[in-house]
Amino acid sequence: MKIAEVSQRFGISLDTLRYYERIGLLPPVKRNGSGIREYDEQDLRWIDFIQCMKRAGLPLDSLREYVQLVQQGDETIPTRKEILQAHREQLAKRIQELQETLDMLDRKIANYENRLLMREKEMLSEQE
Repeated sequence: MKIAEVSQRFGISLDTLRYYERIGLLPPVKRNGSGIREYDEQDLRWIDFIQCMKRAGLPLDSLREYVQLVQQGDETIPTRKEILQAHREQLAKRIQELQETLDMLDRKIANYENRLLMREKEMLSEQE
């Protein structure tokens, strides 16, 4: 798959894809005889993983370290697992904080809905 197709598929720019490769987030992409990048399924899985980890807030340095560890082989699995577990814990904490914030907002909105409903009832009773 050519870089333009990958860009469109993932909704990221050509420059971003090149940048991922240049800084080591994406392992080197194979090139054809003309030097044009040819993304395979493994490359697409990496891009999907990078996008997912970025959405989760994993810092680029940690992501780059993770990619480098993967390239070093299975002996790095314990370290890779530690990186992912540490970030999972941070993400779970953040989700809990966001859920608490959402719950508070829901309570405030419900309170305002009740107050507005009471005002409407008062206005109706005054008109009678």
